[in-house]
Amino acid sequence: MDLQPVFAGELIDRFGHFKIWHGAGSILVAVSFSSVFGGCLPCKIFGTNSSTLQTIGYSMFAAIFNVGWAATQVSHMSMVNCITLNSTSRVVLASCRNAFTMVANLSLYGVALMVFNFSTSRTLAEVENQYRWIAYLSIFIGCCFVGIFHLGTREPSLKQGIHGKSYTRISWAYWFEKVLYYQVAIVYVLTRMVTNVSQAFLAFYVINDLQMPQSSKALVPAIIYISSFIVSVLLQGITWTGQRLKVFYSAGGILWILCGAGILSLPRSMNVLMYFLSTTIGVANALMTVTGVSMQSYLVGEDLNGCAFVYGSLSFLDKISCGVALFVLESYQNTSSMLEGCNSIISCFSVTRYGLGLVPAICALVGVVVTYTMELHTPISKPVMEPLLA
Repeated sequence: MDLQPVFAGELIDRFGHFKIWHGAGSILVAVSFSSVFGGCLPCKIFGTNSSTLQTIGYSMFAAIFNVGWAATQVSHMSMVNCITLNSTSRVVLASCRNAFTMVANLSLYGVALMVFNFSTSRTLAEVENQYRWIAYLSIFIGCCFVGIFHLGTREPSLKQGIHGKSYTRISWAYWFEKVLYYQVAIVYVLTRMVTNVSQAFLAFYVINDLQMPQSSKALVPAIIYISSFIVSVLLQGITWTGQRLKVFYSAGGILWILCGAGILSLPRSMNVLMYFLSTTIGVANALMTVTGVSMQSYLVGEDLNGCAFVYGSLSFLDKISCGVALFVLESYQNTSSMLEGCNSIISCFSVTRYGLGLVPAICALVGVVVTYTMELHTPISKPVMEPLLA
């Protein structure tokens, strides 16, 4: 069970110092990620490439990566609530975070393109070396931006309080008594399932089901990322209320339902329409992700010394649910009927097509229904981007 996000949230709430947790987590991520691509370290130490040592080595660094990523993600997301109490500013920060996530994804494509163009890959060893360089360059660029973040961001502190209010650590039971906690948890988990499941099956769908060119494996995700980036930037110009969050989330969910119907009914002979669907998917992902994450800020409100647990526990639920969903879908992946010569949808069955078309659409529908039942009260209104005491 991946409990690291919960423990990370508890430790951050208990001891504070967001930037220390973020920095330490980033170091663990960089070390573990570079070690995975650098080869089996225990195998090099003991001079043997046994499967047992390889399993131990890669499992060890995967565990270190999970610990580091939990500390990095939870601390970074928690800082949003402590930087400002203004509801619009919190949504703007969440939107900005999502926009730069898309920039990071697109940057990885740029790094890969550069490596593939400047190095040859005639043998298996050369191919492995290419991907090793992609990993190392990505880690280096990421470390540079982590440094910029730590040098240029003023860390908020809860020790002194604000406006005469003293903050004390909030227990887990406080959140479990809130109906809104469960509603936000359901919406966030469903939103993450929409994005994770769609990303996992997208490449297989465009190549195997639609038989599009190999370049579409990169072009289709790139269109999604660009669309998400543009929408995330545009969302920063809106004055946000709880009602508007619900409206925009519902709009994103409805768009995904329409995209799901399109994915299910799209024949190979019209596969060029997938580029249009990609644009719509990117818009829907941005609307759902930004508003879904921002709902957590409405849940936290001014209860700042418990916000890390909220993000950590919801991240834990996200990982477990997505892992189960992908495991079930992948388990039936090989039972799909042959797709050769299949241009009509009715006579074809593909776990990839149904997984990509139905699962995100159903999750989006349930998320919209749950969102409708929420009561999102607008938190205290402060000047935009008013920082807490540092």
